[in-house]
Amino acid sequence: MIRLGCIADDFTGATDLANNLVRAGMRTVQTFGVPEGAPAMEGMEAVVVALKSRTTPPEDAVAQSLRALEWLRAQGAGQIYFKYCSTFDSTPRGNIGPVAEALMAALGVDFTIATPAFPDNQRTVFKGYLFVGDALLSESGMRDHPLTPMTDANLVRVLQAQSSRPVGLIDYRAVAAGVSAIRARIDDLRRDGTGLAIVDAISNDDLLRLGEAVRDLPLVTGGSGLAIGLPANFGLRPSPMAARLPPPVGARAIVSGSCSQATLRQVRHYIDAGGAALAIDPARLLQGANPAMDEVERALAWARPRVAREPVLIYSSAPPDAVRQVQASLGADRAGALVEEALARIARGLVQAGVRQIVVAGGETSGACVQALGLTQLQIGAQIDPGVPWCHARGTDAYVPALHVALKSGNFGADDFFIRAFSLLEAG
Repeated sequence: MIRLGCIADDFTGATDLANNLVRAGMRTVQTFGVPEGAPAMEGMEAVVVALKSRTTPPEDAVAQSLRALEWLRAQGAGQIYFKYCSTFDSTPRGNIGPVAEALMAALGVDFTIATPAFPDNQRTVFKGYLFVGDALLSESGMRDHPLTPMTDANLVRVLQAQSSRPVGLIDYRAVAAGVSAIRARIDDLRRDGTGLAIVDAISNDDLLRLGEAVRDLPLVTGGSGLAIGLPANFGLRPSPMAARLPPPVGARAIVSGSCSQATLRQVRHYIDAGGAALAIDPARLLQGANPAMDEVERALAWARPRVAREPVLIYSSAPPDAVRQVQASLGADRAGALVEEALARIARGLVQAGVRQIVVAGGETSGACVQALGLTQLQIGAQIDPGVPWCHARGTDAYVPALHVALKSGNFGADDFFIRAFSLLEAG
């Protein structure tokens, strides 16, 4: 019987959430998709079901999320946590609002909160506005996101556009005043008929107060930051034992499909430091007799002789102007699908070539690679940077042995992330 059941809308976001739960002392297992039956959960206190629903049509995201909810409730989950990105990635159609409201209806609840705040990764919410570092969300690199461009930082407006229930705000004054003040504000909003409320948070202390204040809500929604305040509700405290993984072995590789500014800086830093790197050209995926496989094999032929002696980076990450050019010629959906499929095949080929430690950058890329590798469950380990832990996984077929995997959201990590990741794993 688990205490907390979590539904994440992409694979990197799921590990981000699981990482924060583990750091707060909650033994956590992550599954990819809704499991058939019950996974190995002995001693686990939380389960994070990772979906690939962030950018699917809203009706598909709702259906996937409701299946996950049904499974989690069957495992005894007492509270449900719907996790989305700390940059509130969505469009006026969804998927945050439609999924949150569907979960509310299934649970029979009339109110829940929403906050993507994660101060450790410079995501803060003030007066309902989301900041990325010192910039409004709408003035950050997210304004150029190829699938979910975020051009409004007012989260009340953003969530209201995709929700049928009234959306309100629990602002910093109530949050700073403490748990009782937050609960009083929740009571006021419920009496007024508000169904969802954005919550301000500019520090970890705010999230800790909020976590305690929502202990009795059947459903909470947010980025991964809120997770730091929930394990204490179950009497849990941080413990290093929760993050212990088997020792690493084998070759090392990085596969990057994210075009976020953070990942672009990480790619450039890795190359400038002398790291072995190869760029995938999306346009070449359409050239030749068997274009996609030709490009995949070109990348693997480059990588195979190198991985035995050094980490390699294979990437399609590109600046916004270059991404727009490819989308203009191929179409956004087709370009994205081609790149994801190619990188997923490359990841599988790298593992077959002896890679046993792999970093994957980008939510959509991570989802495609996890599926190609047949991974079904992760043991969550220590973090590399806020929101990105090393994990241990085993594939479902003979071609994919036990692996150490880091699934990095495109927006996360310091500039030297790719270089430090492997040394931190070696250090244990």
